[in-house]
Amino acid sequence: MLFNSFKFIIFFPIVVFIYFIISHRYRWILLLGASYYFYMCWNPKYIVLILTTTLISYLSGIWIEGTQNTKKKKIYLNFSILSNIAILFLFKYFNFFNDSFRQVFTHFNLNYTVPSFKLLLPVGISFYTFQSLSYSIDVYRGTKKAEKHFGIFALYVSFFPQLVAGPIERSDRLLPQFYEKHKFDYKRVTDGLKLMGMGYFKKVVIADRLAILVNTVYNNPSSYKGVPLIVASIFFAFQIYCDFSGYSDIAVGSAKVIGFELMENFKRPYFSKSISEFWRRWHISLSTWFRDYLYIPLGGNRVSKGRYFLNNLITFLVSGLWHGASWTFVVWGGLHGVYLIIGSITKSTREKLAEGIGLEKIPKIYKLIKVLITFILVDFAWIFFRANSISDALYIIKNLFNGLGDVQGLKNILLNLGLDKVSFIVGVIAIVVMEIAHLIEERQSLIKFIREKPALIRWTFYYALILTIMIFGVFEQSQFIYFQF
Repeated sequence: MLFNSFKFIIFFPIVVFIYFIISHRYRWILLLGASYYFYMCWNPKYIVLILTTTLISYLSGIWIEGTQNTKKKKIYLNFSILSNIAILFLFKYFNFFNDSFRQVFTHFNLNYTVPSFKLLLPVGISFYTFQSLSYSIDVYRGTKKAEKHFGIFALYVSFFPQLVAGPIERSDRLLPQFYEKHKFDYKRVTDGLKLMGMGYFKKVVIADRLAILVNTVYNNPSSYKGVPLIVASIFFAFQIYCDFSGYSDIAVGSAKVIGFELMENFKRPYFSKSISEFWRRWHISLSTWFRDYLYIPLGGNRVSKGRYFLNNLITFLVSGLWHGASWTFVVWGGLHGVYLIIGSITKSTREKLAEGIGLEKIPKIYKLIKVLITFILVDFAWIFFRANSISDALYIIKNLFNGLGDVQGLKNILLNLGLDKVSFIVGVIAIVVMEIAHLIEERQSLIKFIREKPALIRWTFYYALILTIMIFGVFEQSQFIYFQF
């Protein structure tokens, strides 16, 4: 079930209404049933996998906590990790690695007979697998008590607002909330609805509109050079942000309506002044997951410089692979790892250079330059993320600046990329409006900013937002990009 579908518009109010009229003791049953129904709307067979993951992690947590034997604890933890990773590998990565091995063997004229499996990739499998793994590891570390109530634990794994695309919640944050009694609170409910509205604006007004142009170019890149490739690459940066942060806004907002607080997943990432800052602002639940469960266990930055660089690179390569079973994602992750390594090596030199040419005396200009450079680096890496193959990505990079001299034909070029003049202008204006909102959010919460305004201004904003979504929204019920992960 898509958030941007008519089915969800019916489903969500019904769940909220029933949730607040029934006794607290039965609410977990309602939410669990609603979550499983929500998930099975894609494919009822998917429920078998999520139940398997739930049972493995639930039993592992109880077994780990139930023994004082360190060796047994490790066995139970390894059972949880290996079992969950095995399921994820089979459904998401087996064919990728199998095909890669086949290509290598074929290149050397060697026989390779391992067949591929025709398996559907379950929606959101990477998200709920990582959420389950963090629980098992936390119980093993002693930072979280094992959850004894199987129904509550099953709800933790499958909670519908964040089930298929995050945020990837931690057990110490989300599990206790299922035991809290949430009363209807007008302010909280309306704040949640506002956040959902902003998420829908990002998704249907910006992301799905920009996707038309991006798909036109990136699905047939060899037909374009120069301006179309540049515009499509810039648009994709905003498309993927609005698509994913839009989902997160709807997820966090819908959870808030019924009383749950999910973690903030995005914090205006394109205002970042460095790649390291970008990853503190982008997909925060995933970047902190990799920090706590991979990067730090590898040694983090408390090691030699060479090992520190290697830890960074490994973390980002794995992060790239997490996003998809394709070498394009691995290259994308590797690029960010390389960015961080180069940034660390050149930090003092860059600071001395900025001081030498006097940039530090004009901090606003200095900040703007750093933001622009960071965006260019991030957007360059997005080329690999969006491209259908490595060869497509290399073609785009090679031809980004070819044919830029035809300024007179620029208008005709842009209007032959899938968007008419009005739709193109609407997309650009919507991006500008969003960035203005982000500037406000750099100082204070946008919801709080709106709440403090007079009633006339508030309701003008609400109606303007609703009308903008209804008039300018692209309602083709397109899937959220991160559902494929």
